[in-house]
Amino acid sequence: MSEIQTPTPRDAFELLLAGNQRFVAGTSEHPNQDAARRAETAPSQQPFAVLFGCSDSRLAAEIIFDRGLGDLFVVRTAGHVMGPEVLGSIEFGVEVLGCPLVVILGHDSCGAVGAACAALEDGMTPAGYVRDVVERVTPSVLAARAAGRVEPEEVLAEHVRHTADLLLDRSRVLADKVASGRTAVVGLRYRLADGTAELVASRGLEAAGIAAS
Repeated sequence: MSEIQTPTPRDAFELLLAGNQRFVAGTSEHPNQDAARRAETAPSQQPFAVLFGCSDSRLAAEIIFDRGLGDLFVVRTAGHVMGPEVLGSIEFGVEVLGCPLVVILGHDSCGAVGAACAALEDGMTPAGYVRDVVERVTPSVLAARAAGRVEPEEVLAEHVRHTADLLLDRSRVLADKVASGRTAVVGLRYRLADGTAELVASRGLEAAGIAAS
């Protein structure tokens, strides 16, 4: 990465937000997307963040955060639900590649969150493996309702926060790195209409003066 050779969690977070701000303003710079960068990263990679997001086609990470080749280690599933493969991929990004930041990216109008809400209301769940996705989102919806959060954006924020806590609970590798200050986990809520990414969860950035619920 050209900006900072050894970024801290806060450095990485600020790089990510700066790229999103450029994207929102329509001033994207498209860094690290040329032939020189392709050649530079061919032997090895050193991304500055792991991005674990929803598979939604409107959440192309390198576009909405204005980054390029070798910048982000991206893991995506519908509704950003996790299983062993996801956990292993995130741990690879943190432990092997040395990423100082893990980002959970949720978004409004998420089909998986909407399906979980609908399943709780009418008792009908989708068929096939889509049902597994919905069932993994359901605890977040129940937690939001128990706390009196019923608006779609509130439910989404709860799902992002729940994912952050679940990730740290299930991955000792990540939890240890966050506890030592070497890595941070943040949760972002992305708005499809205007392209903004809002911080809704922060685990490990509080000491840097960046906090969320």
